[in-house]
Amino acid sequence: MPHTPSSHSEKRDFIRMRIDAEVSLLHEGQVIAARCLDLSSGGMQVQAPEHFQVGQQLEVRIDSDHPALKGLHASTEVVWIADQPGGQQKFGLRILAMH
Repeated sequence: MPHTPSSHSEKRDFIRMRIDAEVSLLHEGQVIAARCLDLSSGGMQVQAPEHFQVGQQLEVRIDSDHPALKGLHASTEVVWIADQPGGQQKFGLRILAMH
């Protein structure tokens, strides 16, 4: 088989799972409803109606409906942003700490 260069997404350090989950973003005392589009042990991609800037820190909560599974609570930092139609914004979050 010929060797072909790997794409950027294949070179990631962490396996990224595609999910579609409701998340709560906590920023400056506000709770913002958003959607987590994918998740890895190092970060996540989120879509929200609010606009953030690279470098901003957010608390992220993903609640679990399953009694045996604990939800996720993490401190994160915005590492990239992409404006979307309808005033939405997609952005990448790097996980700084799990709580």
